[in-house]
Formats: sequence, C-alpha cells, structure tokens
Amino acid sequence: MTGHVVVLGAINVDLVTRAARLPGPGETVVGGGLQRFGGGKGANAAVAAARLGARVRLVGAVGADDDGRRTLKDLARDGVDVSGVAVLDDVATGAALIVVDAAGENQIAVAAGANDAVTVAHVSATLETALPGAGCVLVSAEVPDATVEAAVVAAVAAGVPCVLNPAPARAALLAAADHGAVLTPNAGEARDLTGHDDPLSAARDLAARTGAAVVVTLGGDGALLCAPGEEPARLPARPATVVDTTGAGDAFNGALAAGLADGRGLHEAVDRALVVGALAVGRAGAREGMPTADQVARSVKG
Repeated sequence: MTGHVVVLGAINVDLVTRAARLPGPGETVVGGGLQRFGGGKGANAAVAAARLGARVRLVGAVGADDDGRRTLKDLARDGVDVSGVAVLDDVATGAALIVVDAAGENQIAVAAGANDAVTVAHVSATLETALPGAGCVLVSAEVPDATVEAAVVAAVAAGVPCVLNPAPARAALLAAADHGAVLTPNAGEARDLTGHDDPLSAARDLAARTGAAVVVTLGGDGALLCAPGEEPARLPARPATVVDTTGAGDAFNGALAAGLADGRGLHEAVDRALVVGALAVGRAGAREGMPTADQVARSVKG
C-alpha cells in the first residue's frame, strides 16, 4: 500500500487480565496475571494501517510521563509518524482496564487522561499540514466531540475521504457524521445511535441522515454496507480463531482507512478489512495481533 492515512484518536496503555468469565455488577471475579499492552482506538488503528504498508500520521495526546514516552517509542517502532501527538504536562497518559473471558470477549473501562485534553486548535493546526496528500482521514471518538467534528469538517472540506468510528456511541457524533463521513459503528453502536435493534434498519436510517455510506460491523457475521441510492450488501466474516477481541474494531477501521487511501473502492476495502479483523483476534492484546500485509495476502490466498 502507498496511501497516506491521518488518524485522530485516543492513545492508551491497556492493563489486561484474563478470567473465566466477565464480572457482573458488584461482582469480583479473580483472573490470572496482569499484562500491559499498547492501546487506544486511534493508536491501535494507526498501527493496523501502518502494518499494512500505509504511511500513517497520528494526531492525539499523551502525558509527559513514562507511559507517554514508552507509548510514543512503541508507535514509532511500528512505523507511525507521531509528530502530531502532543505531550502534555500535568496530565496522565490514557489508560484502559480490560477483562477478557475464556471466549475472548472483553469488558473495558477507560481513564481518558490526556485524550480528553486534545484541543480543536491542536487538531486544526496538525491537519493543516497533514491533509495535503492524504488519502483518508480516520477519526475515532475517544476524544472530545469538538475535535471529532473539527477533523471531519476539515477532511471533507479538503476533499479527502473520511471514516468516523462512533465508539463509544453518542448523539453528538451524529452532528459530525452529518458532514459526510463514512460511519463504521458495530451493531450495538448502530442501535444506540438510531434506536433500531435491526442493524439493517439502523444502517439505512444513518445513511439517509448523513447522505454517506454506513458500514455496520457484525462480529462473526461480517459487515453490512449501506450507501445512499444502493442496495445494502452483506459481506461475510472470515474464519477466525478467537483469543482476544480487544482491538478487533480498531484493526477493521485501520485497514478500511488504509484501503481507501490506497484507492480501493469501499466494497473492496471493507472486504479486506474483514480479513484483517479476523486475523487480529488471534492473539492477546489490542495491537499485538494486528497483521502485516504479507500475513493478509497469505490468508487471502489460503
């Protein structure tokens, strides 16, 4: 891939423990050891795109602490340009507390930290230099609403394809999507945004509202692609050995953005992103399972 992807989103440290099952409200479940991984939807998606060969610039923030310094080094080692990441004093790098059960499903609580301090001014200044030559802008939503909307508006105004991953889902993201971004909710997020339990009804509702394509990811059931004026398409999932679903959506979105930046059509880019998502769940940790372009190619041939 030769495309240039700009990613706005969260940068976290993930603290993960595995347990036989996820705890219920007020319940303590004893798990195994504690593992530490790189995380955050923006950083994860940036790594996914970079491992596929895209040139990637990440926009976000970390704290001026050991976690922040270590995180930036790890991202740079994966080929991500971190010049758009602000290093902030007196605020901690974001962190996520994650429990993974025996089936690979997860439960996550996030301390936003520096992610909540990403400003419109920083995003606008970074995009001013990053958008020329960009093939896609991917916006994830673990940063303030105003910065999400500023990034979408700037990308669309520059004529650059924009993908908005509305996770966690909230009404304010619909205002940003109205500017013309491709929305990529999972089934639960699509329901939260529209009130429709049926993913197809939700996708049609969102596409009619935004005037842009909507891709609803359905886990093991693949994805639903709905674009205005076209018949909805269901794309099948690829076989997967599930170890940890943490970061699967980030892998999908990073791969989708990389495909669009490389000039692929939306249908082809979604299909390839499903391959990447299936490979990503085969290892523990949100970033550790992100596949390379060679691994994807071998999987497609197999």
